Parts: sequence; C-alpha cells; structure tokens
Amino acid sequence: MRNYLLIFLSLLTLHASAQSPIRKAQNSFDDAQQFVRQNIFDEALKNLDAAVKADPKFQLAYIQLGVLYKRLKDNEKAKESFRQAVNVAPVSDPVLYFTLGELELQTGDYVASKKTLSVFLEKENKATEFTEKAKKYQTDCDFAIEAVKKPVPYKPVNMGFYINSEYRDYFPALTADGQTLIFTRNIRGNEDFYVSEKKNNEWQQAQPLSDNINTPNFNEGAQSLSPDGKYLFFTGCNRPDGLGRCDIYISKKTGNGWSKPLNLGKPVNSEHWESQPAISPDGNTLYFVSNRTGGFGGYDIWKSTLQDDGNWTEPVNLGPNINTPYDEVTPFMHVDGKTLYFSSDGWPGFGQKDIYYSRLQDDGSFSKPINLGYPINTFNDETGFIVAADGKEGYFSADLGGGFGNVDIYKLELPQNIKPLPVTYVKGVVKDKQTLKTLEASVLIVNLKTNSATYNEYTNAETGDFMAVMPINQEYAFNILADGYLMYSHHFNIKNDDANKPVNFEILLDKITVGADVTLNNIFFDTNKYELLPPSLIELNLLAEVLKSNPTLIIEIQGHTDNVGDLKTNQKLSENRAKSVYDYLINNGINSKQLTYKGYGENVPKFNNDTEEGRSENRRTEFKVIKI
Repeated sequence: MRNYLLIFLSLLTLHASAQSPIRKAQNSFDDAQQFVRQNIFDEALKNLDAAVKADPKFQLAYIQLGVLYKRLKDNEKAKESFRQAVNVAPVSDPVLYFTLGELELQTGDYVASKKTLSVFLEKENKATEFTEKAKKYQTDCDFAIEAVKKPVPYKPVNMGFYINSEYRDYFPALTADGQTLIFTRNIRGNEDFYVSEKKNNEWQQAQPLSDNINTPNFNEGAQSLSPDGKYLFFTGCNRPDGLGRCDIYISKKTGNGWSKPLNLGKPVNSEHWESQPAISPDGNTLYFVSNRTGGFGGYDIWKSTLQDDGNWTEPVNLGPNINTPYDEVTPFMHVDGKTLYFSSDGWPGFGQKDIYYSRLQDDGSFSKPINLGYPINTFNDETGFIVAADGKEGYFSADLGGGFGNVDIYKLELPQNIKPLPVTYVKGVVKDKQTLKTLEASVLIVNLKTNSATYNEYTNAETGDFMAVMPINQEYAFNILADGYLMYSHHFNIKNDDANKPVNFEILLDKITVGADVTLNNIFFDTNKYELLPPSLIELNLLAEVLKSNPTLIIEIQGHTDNVGDLKTNQKLSENRAKSVYDYLINNGINSKQLTYKGYGENVPKFNNDTEEGRSENRRTEFKVIKI
C-alpha cells in the first residue's frame, strides 16, 4: 500500500497547475514547502493555515494539511482537511476520496466513511490496491455500525503507580496464580523488563527484572511468561548474536534470578523479523509473529513445536482462519491451551487493529476469530491483550487519558462471551519428609484422556516450588521423582466445580528405605480384570526409571482389592494384577532380581470398606521396598 507521502506527491503532480490566484495564499503555500523539506512541520502548518485562510478554495493546501496532520498522527484534523479538499473544488483523482474515507473510518465516522468509499469506488474505473482495500473498509464500516449498537461491559481500571510510571508501560505478562506481573517499560527509547509481585493482594513497586536480561544498549520487549513463571520468551533486536533484525530469546528463572538469554536460533529465528512470542501452557508450542516468506500478509502468526530432542520444528503458518492479507500481531495463548487472543487489521473490525479470539479445535485448526466488541475495540489500534488464568480479567496497555504516562497498563473485567475455557492450577513445594529441606525434583502431570503431558518440569532448585495449569473436566496422573527418594503418585479428577479453585500442596518425599511403600494411584484395570489399561503405562515407566536408577533396590509389587465379592476370587484377582505390573516391568528391561509380586486380596485395607469412596481407595496397587 502506498504511504501517505507518496499519495501526496502523486496529488501534487496531478495538481501542479492548481496554484492559488491569490498571491498571499500562494506565497504562504510556497513557504510551507520549504519547511516541509526541512521537516519543520509546525511552521509548515502555520503557513498552510495562512494559505487556506487567504484562499478558502485552495484545494492543494488542504491536501497538504491533511497529509501533514496524518503524519503527525492527528487523524481528526487530517480528516477535516481532506473533507475541505473534497468540498472546495472538483476532484480529479479518486484516491482523494479513498484517503478521506480511510480517515473517516479511523476516527469512528463509519456512516460517512461508507458513503465516501462508495463515491471512490464509483469514480475509480479500474481495479487497484485501493479498490480492494476500499471494499474491505466498507465491510469494516458495516461491522462497526452494528457493533457500536451492542456495546459490551467495559470499565478499565488503571493498575496504579506501583506498576505504571511517567514512561510508557506496556506488554503485560502474568503468571497463572496472578501473583507475578512482568511488563515492558520504555525509558527514553530504551525498552527493559520490570516485575511486580503481589503481596497481601496488593501489587508492590515494580523493579527492573534482571541485569542478565535488561541491557543498556539493546531493547528487550514483547515478552511471554510461562504459566509457572519459570521461563521468559522475549524479543531482542539488533543483537550481535541475532539472525535477523529481531529474534526471539529465552531465559530461565534460577532461584530468585534469571539466566543469560539464549537465542532460540533456527528454524524459529531467521533473516526475517521474528517477534512477540506466546508460549503454550505445556511449554511445547511457541506462537510468534513473523514477516517471513510463505505467509498470507505482511505480518502473520506462526507456530513451532518443541521436540523430544529439545529442538524446535520448522515454523508453520496458522493459516487463513487466523492470518489475512493484512497484519496479525501480539498473540497470547491462554493457559487453557485452547483460546488464542491476538490483534488484526484484516478481519472485520472498527478501522485499525482490533483484538480477537479464536479457539483451537480438536483437529488442530483454529476457529474463525471473534471480535471482542465495542468499546474494548475502537477505531484506534488495540494490541497486546492478555487474560488471567481464571478468565475473569483482561490486561492491556493504552493511552486512555488521566494516567501516569502516555501509555499505562490497565485491567478490565471480561464479559462472559469472550472468556477462555475454565481451568485450575496446582501449586506446590517439594520437601524432604524428615528434614523439610526443599528439593529439586521432576514433576510430571499427564492428561489421561489425551495421554499428553500438561506439565513436565523440575522444581526450582532453591525453593522447591512448582505450578501447573490444568483445564477442567479432565483426569490427570501426577508424579514426582527426586534422586534418592521414593516416587510420589497422585490422581486428579478435575470437574466443573473445581474451576478456578487452586490446589495447593506441600509434598513430603520419603527417602528410599527398607519398609517404605508407595501407592501407585495411576495404575488402572477394568472391573474384575487384570489387563493393564493404557493410561497405566505412564506411571509404570516412571517406576521403571526409578528401578534403573537404583539397581540395588528390590521391591515387592502388591495387589489389593476391596471386600466386595468372594474372598478367594479377590485374592486371585489381586495376585494377577500384581503379576501384570511385574510382567510389564520385566518386559521393559527391569532385572527380575529387583522384583517380587504378591496379591493380598481384601486382607490389608487402608480405608473403611463401608463406603464406595473407601472401597475405591482399597482397590490399589502398591510397591514396598524389600531390600537395598
């Protein structure tokens, strides 16, 4: 698309003979040209105003006033100047109508814009880049005219002076528990990250994030924070280790600090522009914006997947359900792992970049985007929108007037129809049971329906903590491993009632000692059967890992039942189930000298068999340490 300066120059050529017959007006216009060439726009505007005051029909002066006001981002004055240009004299180039119609759209004057664009399309007798965009703008007008009649609830709240400053504060990123906020602050052209922690439900004074990440000579911004707050993906531009003008970097939280950033390298980064990363809640999919070849428009949203070997796959364009011939920017994948928020000026909207959301479908495609509505979206650019894990609040940056700087960070309550899917999260700390010392341990949470890991990470080496997000209406296997300790096994069945109800744990691990036992809560059999069900293999493979790491460890696999049914039948069933576990481990490389198995039937209940809950707990598989 030709920029406004080129449009202006073309109009100057077409109207070169259209000088003012009034000498004072022409002299002022000529003086304005000298100031334009020197980029002294204030003086140029004064002279152009003098020119149209002296000659109210001086069309060319009005055109240049419109161009300069547009360049200075004063669209209202630009619009009025172009309206005068259209009204005072015949229009020889229809592009003037296009320019006016575009400005009317970008100032929310939708009815007038649609009419002006219709005039342009009637007068433009050939297909051009302008005619295509004019038709797109008319679609925007139709959408906006109806949308403003149905406003959504909108009460933005400034985040306050502990977050916002006299400078530009934007691009908020939030942990799943809503306790840590990282954002970008632009101080005299230098972008750095700042962080604020919430204590006693109040945000604390924001501080620079880390000298390992913030630099005095380069800009850091457009970041994405993993839900547990352990990984920061961000954009770095013009760095010595960069592959293009802007690349994507990663830093990991180490104790209370952050590691030196690492360039993700190829194939995520390229000689093109890569920016605005958004990491999925499981850490396996990275969404980002790029202008690389093969896209649909100028800037598109792409994705790359983390492989088992630690490398990222060749990026894939999200396709025509997300990307358009225009620009898509600032993606944010909610912690539900399904709802993608992003900004676009290609889908029907209010004139410039609006915020949309789309849902990831079971087949891996995205649904058609939905505009968040008015007045969340307006004729201005709306970008950089994120949503809290509980789906109640959205966070964004804007200049709404009356703030602390010209761009502040705000929050708002989300209308029900644009909320993400409900989730909850588990937050815990892993400790030695005897000493209560925090431990570095691997935490694995697997969705048993999809057989995919929703969380697979080590606890913080210094604090022993972890945090993982879990969508509702799913069952999860939860396991923890630490060197020298018995494995931890737990099972979650997250239901509708559990939405936004965090699960907090203090997990105390027993050291591997003779006589210690562990209930394997994620070993599954059909009723009265002893064939292992597929979801059992995740936990069995972890047990195999423990045995391989401790070759002198000898355990007894134990099967237990409730008291329903025949005593002899229960005994046989428990023995067969224990043997099924034994056989699986043997077949997967475990030395038979490390294993024995035994069925205990209903003889060793841990809970009261008088209730269904107690009977369910008594139907279990355990292992006991026999010898080290």
